[in-house]
Amino acid sequence: MKKILVLGLLLLGATSMRSQDKVEATIEADVVNQYIWRGQDLGNTAFQPTLGIAWKGLSLTAWGSTGLTEADDTKEFDLTLGYTIGGFNIGITDYWFSAGLDPEGRYFKYDAHGTNHIFEANVGYDFGPVAFQWYTNFTGYDYKLNGKRAYSSYFELSAPFKLATCDWTATAGAVPFGAEAIYGTEDFAVTNLSLRATKDIKITDSFSIPIFGEVIGNPCSQKAYLVFGFTLRP
Repeated sequence: MKKILVLGLLLLGATSMRSQDKVEATIEADVVNQYIWRGQDLGNTAFQPTLGIAWKGLSLTAWGSTGLTEADDTKEFDLTLGYTIGGFNIGITDYWFSAGLDPEGRYFKYDAHGTNHIFEANVGYDFGPVAFQWYTNFTGYDYKLNGKRAYSSYFELSAPFKLATCDWTATAGAVPFGAEAIYGTEDFAVTNLSLRATKDIKITDSFSIPIFGEVIGNPCSQKAYLVFGFTLRP
C-alpha cells in the first residue's frame, strides 16, 4: 500500500497556502531496501515509481511498487485523487494488489467479494508544526474475520523539523478500532512510530539525489525496521 508519503500526491500537509495556477507534473521513483507501510511489512527491496499531475489544488497521482529481489512480493498499483486548499486536504485512493480475492489478479474486476482492489477515503489538516490525517477503507476486499465489512481505519500525527542539515519527520500512527485483516489487531493499537531523515546529495551543479533513512517501530506487532532509500527524478 502506499506511502501516502507517502505516496504520492495526497498532499498531506500543503506546503503553500496558494493553489497552483499552472499545471504541475511529478515524475519520480524511489528505490527502498524494504517496503514498510504504516508499520506493516509489505515486502523486500522495491522499485516505487510515481506519476502525478496537479492544478489549483486538485491532484491525480499514480503510484506503484514492484519487488526487485523476491519474485513472490506482491505488486501494487494505486490511483489517488486529492484536493488541497490551505492546510486542508481530502482524497480517495484506489489500491490494487496482484494478490487478493481474485487469484488471477485481474485489474478490472471490481466485485466486492472477488476483487483485488481496496478503496480508501482520507481527510487531514496541516497546522504547520504538526499535521493530522485520517484514513478509512469504504469498499473493496476489506473484511473482518467473520466476513463482515471492516471499514479498517488508521490515523496519524506527523511533525516535520530540521536538524543537522537534514529534513526530519516524526510520525505516530494508530488504528482506532479492530482491523484484523489489514493491520493485524482486534482493538485500538499503535502500529507506527517512525523517524525519517532526508538529505539531498549533490552530484553536479544541476543534479542531486535525495536519500532518506527511517527507523520504524510497530508496538502492536512488536516489530522494528530500518529503511533506506533514494529518489530519482528529472
